Order: sequence, then C-alpha cells, then structure tokens
Amino acid sequence: MKKYILSGFILLFPIFLFAQTNLKGMLMDKQNPKDNLGVSGATVNWLNTNIGAITNEKGWFTIPYKKEYKKLVVSYIGYKTDTLLVNNLDVIHHFITSESDLEEVTIRAKRDAVQKSLFATANTFTVNNDELLKAACCNLAESFETNPSIDVSFSDALTGTRQIQMLGLKSPYLQIMQENIPSIRGAAQAFGLTFTPGTWVESIQITKGAGSVVNGFESISGQINAELVKPFSDNKFFLNAYSSLNGRLELNTHFNERISDKWQTGLYIHGNYRGEKFDKNNDNFLDAPLANQINVMNRWQYTDAQNGWVSFINVRFLNDEKQTGELNFNPETDKGTTNAWGSEIDTKRFETSLKLGYVFPELPFQNFGLQVAYSNHQQDSYFGLNVYDIKHESLYSNLLFNSIIGDTRSKFKTGINLTYDKFDELVNSTNYNRKENSIGAFFEYAFDNLDNFSLTAGIRADTHSLLGTFITPRVHVRYVPWEKGVFRASAGRGKRSANIFAENQQLFASSRQINIDDVGGNIYGLNAEVAWNYGISYLQKFNIFNKKGDITFDFYRTDFSNQVVVDWENPQEISFYDLDGKSIADSFQVEVNYELAKNLDLRTAFKYFDISTDYKNGKFQKPIQPNNRFFANLSYETTAKENGSQWKFDVTFNNIGKQRLPNTATNPTQYQLPKYTERYSLLNSQITKVFSNKFEVYLGSENLTNVQQKNPILASDNPFGAYFDTTIVYSPIFGRAVYAGLRFKIK
Repeated sequence: MKKYILSGFILLFPIFLFAQTNLKGMLMDKQNPKDNLGVSGATVNWLNTNIGAITNEKGWFTIPYKKEYKKLVVSYIGYKTDTLLVNNLDVIHHFITSESDLEEVTIRAKRDAVQKSLFATANTFTVNNDELLKAACCNLAESFETNPSIDVSFSDALTGTRQIQMLGLKSPYLQIMQENIPSIRGAAQAFGLTFTPGTWVESIQITKGAGSVVNGFESISGQINAELVKPFSDNKFFLNAYSSLNGRLELNTHFNERISDKWQTGLYIHGNYRGEKFDKNNDNFLDAPLANQINVMNRWQYTDAQNGWVSFINVRFLNDEKQTGELNFNPETDKGTTNAWGSEIDTKRFETSLKLGYVFPELPFQNFGLQVAYSNHQQDSYFGLNVYDIKHESLYSNLLFNSIIGDTRSKFKTGINLTYDKFDELVNSTNYNRKENSIGAFFEYAFDNLDNFSLTAGIRADTHSLLGTFITPRVHVRYVPWEKGVFRASAGRGKRSANIFAENQQLFASSRQINIDDVGGNIYGLNAEVAWNYGISYLQKFNIFNKKGDITFDFYRTDFSNQVVVDWENPQEISFYDLDGKSIADSFQVEVNYELAKNLDLRTAFKYFDISTDYKNGKFQKPIQPNNRFFANLSYETTAKENGSQWKFDVTFNNIGKQRLPNTATNPTQYQLPKYTERYSLLNSQITKVFSNKFEVYLGSENLTNVQQKNPILASDNPFGAYFDTTIVYSPIFGRAVYAGLRFKIK
C-alpha cells in the first residue's frame, strides 16, 4: 500500500509543483446583466514584466507566478485598468468597471403589484406592497384576499379566525416564514397569522411545491415568506387608522430613526380593539369575538456595505385577548359553569431574533449568514367547560454559506441548523408535554446556463429526537422553450410532527369526544406525517393589442405516505389516527393577468381540487373544501399627478364551489346538515383616494353580496348538550362589513 501511495505522489508531484507556480483568477463585469458571467479576452500581466495572459471564454486566466511578482495589471478595452496587489496564490475574483462617459442613468418603470419571474427556477412569485394595499390587510391572514393562489377560509363560527390554504392543504402543510425564519408553527398555528399586522409586511414571496431545503424539512405544499419593513427603507413615520362597522378598530404606527451611518432602528406599534356585540343571525352567540391586541416590535438594522456586513436584531411582544360565546356570558361569574356558554383565549408571545450576514467585498458572490430566533408562546384558554392551555418555547438557528463552483452559473448553499421545541400542553386534566430537538445539515446546488435552463437540487439530513434520522431531497427545474415562456417542475419530500390540538383547537368549541388511536408513535402516540409533492407549471407572457399579459397553468399533487387523519365524520366525536391507505391532494389552476387598458388590470383564475383520504369508514373527499373556485380581480388607478395624488379602485370576486360537509346524519333532524353546500359568490371592493405622497384615505367593503351561513352553530339553543358544534363553517357569518381608514407618512 505504501508503495502505491509513494508512486502516486511521485507521479503527481509535477502537477503539485506546477499548481504552486501559477496564479489563477476570474474577471467579471459589474455591469454585466447576466449575473457576473466572466469577461472573455481581458488581459492580465505582471507590472514591469512581459509576462501576461488572456482570459478564456469563461473569464478565467492562469499566469505564471514568482514571489517577486507583487502587482497584477488588469486591462480590457472600454474598462478601467486596475492594479491588484498579490501576496499569495489564492484564487482571484475581480470585477472590472466600465469607463462609460455616462455617470448616471435613471430608468423609471412601474413595478408590478405581483411579480412573476421568467428566470426563477422555482415556481415563486412576489406580492408587493402595492398589492397588499388593495385590501385593508389588517393582518397577514387577510393579505391574501386578492391573490388566487392562496385560499382564505374561516376556522370556526366563534373566533372568526382566517385560515389559509395552498394546493388544497391548510397552513400546517404550508411553511410560513418571516424573513426566512420559520414562524407560524407549533402553538402559533391557529392564530399566528393574525399576529403579524399587515402594515408591517413589505412583501410576500410565495413558492408553490416542495420549496427549498435551506429552511428545514417541514414544508410540504409550499412556502410563504413575509419580508417585514426595514428601518433603512421604511418611512420615517407612518400611521394607519382603520375602523369597521363590525366594531373593529385598528391603529398602526411606525417610527424609524437613523442612529448613525450604519445603524437604523424602528419601533412598530399595533393595536386593535373590538368591544361591540353583534348577533345578526339571532342565535344568541356573538358573530365576532370581543377582542383586543397590543403588538410591539423594535428592529435594529446594521449596514456596513463597504466591509460587507449587514445585520438585523428584532425584539417583539404581543398580548392578544379574545372573548366569545353567548351574548350574556360574563367571565367573572360564568366561567366554569353552565350558566352561559363562553370562551376566552389569552395569548402572550415574546420573540427575538438575530440575522447576521457577511458578503466578501472582493467576492460578492460569496457570503455567509447566521440566523438565531427564540420565541415563548403562552396561550391560556377555555371553551365552555373545556380547558386548553399551551406553552411553546422554541429556539431556531441556521448557519449557511453561499458561494460558486467555477463561475457564477454554478452556485451552492450549505449549512447546518439546530432547532429546539418544548411543549407544555394541558387538555382538560391531561398533560401532553414533550420536547423536540433536531440537528440537520443541507446542501443545495443551483445551475443556470443564463439562457434556457436552470436547476436547483437540494438535500438535507436531519436527526430528530422524535422523528428519527431521515433524508429530505428536493429539486426544481426550469426550461425556456421559446421567448417569454417557461416550464417548471418540482418534486420533494416533507416530514413533520402534527400538533393535533393546536392545529384543530376549534374542536374544543363543540361537544365532540376526542379519540386518539395510540399506535405507539412518539407524538400523541401517532407517527410523523410524511408526504411527497410533485408539480409542473407553465408560464407564458404575451403582448396583445400592445398590452401586457401572462397566463399560467399549474398542476400539483401531494401524496401522503403517512398522515394524521382528522376524522370529523361522527358528529359526536373527533378522531385522530394514522393513515391506513391513501391520501392525495390534486390541485389544478389556470390564471390570466392582462392589462385591459392603461392602468386597468385584470387578474382571473380558475382552480380545481380533488382531495381524498381513506378514512376508517371509507374513502371521502376532504370536508369543507370547495371542489372548484373562480376568482377575478379588477383594479384601476388614475395617473398619479406630480404630488402623487390619484384615485385607486379595486374589486375582487370569488365564486366558491360546492363543499362536502361532515356527516351529521345521526344527529336529531333539527341539527342535521345537507351533504353538500350550495355555490356562493363573494364580492369585495375598495376605493382609495391619494391626496399626496403623504396622505391617503380608503373606503371599502367585504362581502358586498352579504352572504351569510345559516345556523353556523349547531345546537346553539343547547350549548352544553350533546350536539353543540361550532366547527362546521363554510361561508361568512358576519355578512357585509364596511370599513374606512387613512394612511399618513413622512419619508
């Protein structure tokens, strides 16, 4: 063996010797629109010598090196000549700068409210601030009202909490992040979307399909990332006041201050209040909860562009209180009794996070980042005689490194992350406490030929205290067959632990008995959920009658290897058990965006779902899930004057297909529901008058067609009886809601 090693060393020695006497490097163009592709034909030579080299078609050069050579001269026609100081044989990556006579070129274009890129490998689009302002957007859950890819529904008949779905699957299967840190998870799953005020959101990136491995293994149907406003770019002062005829009042204020050239800080305060009681359907229950929330966030932003450092530090506190139930319920006297049915949900949440990034000044394609986040979520609640308390402490950390392989067409991300979750959960008199921790490593490779093909393939390996050790592969592919058209495909695996009570806590506002099939699994006696997601999409942009438009076709399938089935089919029970058979969610969508006339835009979409699961009693379609949906949004704005004044008009129409309802056939006749709902249509509208760049007012209405579900609470006349149920909600309860508000800002 030693002989072979010695022979190999002798054979390779000349190569080592050669490698140590040549300097390698790559020259790139700062103005190159194709992502810093190397510059071909540039010359390099050692100062005061005749030793030189020319870069190849990829921008690379190799030049002989001696210790006495210290200064390398880089030159290219039309570009500034640079002299680089060289002290060792480290590979050089250098950007050359154009000598153009034009010192500054200003190009102005209006950014699309929803941006769909032809160049992104994954099926990702960005919802910008202009789109978010088309509706009142009081919180993150309401930010998707004008977006056809996200479905918004209500979780129960009491709290009015909105749930979102993508590809026919609700948010536990959809990873929701804030600035790429997983946020809406665990105990925050039910109400977490209402804990981020809409004015704090700068933009939202939505990725359909498996997503990236960088952010963990839990994503199954897609990823949503909300970018928050930044102290550096947000207004110095911002105020939003909102009032609705359903009794909801909101106030948002932003204060941003420059501390130094490198430090900026922002203080963001949100408060909402609803103190008026409504019972429009005369069932003796509040149509919307009495509520108040105070939400405060302080951000610090550090930017040292010259040396490549950027950092964010966030500290945030939330207190949210809700009361719902019968009109005459008084918590002081009726809590824990059968005098009147009522519920209180009190949540306190503290969270803090640090993001630190460094970009190598001489190698701008190479950087590393560190994310650390801690949250403490405490919910104390009761629903009639049911008690549900949960405390969730969570720690998340992620260290990642980005660079290239060869040139900037081949990039990679790699890193490790650690998570820790501690749950203290009380369901009536039973404790369900557990700890979860995991350590994982990931590697994601991205190739882009800068023409018609790109690929992102990632894999991660995790060791989890309850889920075991497992691999998560994900891949996205993009191909451009012709101009302005792009095919995309993706496939990937996701795995997660189901928090059955936190994710389905509306069950406590019913008389259903809870059944859990203990199969010896590590989470409530159940096993982890595992699913594969596959999808294809095609985007074609076009120009008809000199107006821009695009059309998108999407098809995605989610195939569960194991799922914790939530079985509502017995009206006196709710059962949780591991999947025995198949559970498949198919989603098809076609979407068209078109500029009908100057400043008049149409967005329309049709969606079809086929979501079925093998229950213990047979195969059924997912309950309370429309089998199809038609969506249309029409927006118009007048041309802004020099001072920014203009009018904006926005109308959103939804036609919701029939939905299968859980079986209630064994209930007494008066508490039975039909097997399917009827179709119904919703219409929302908003008018905004912008008076100047500083001040605007808006007036809008949700549910203009005044659709209301009849008898949303089963057995509301006997809330402590065997048939009481608030969980079967398939359309709005409150009816038409008119609102108005104002926005004021100082840049």
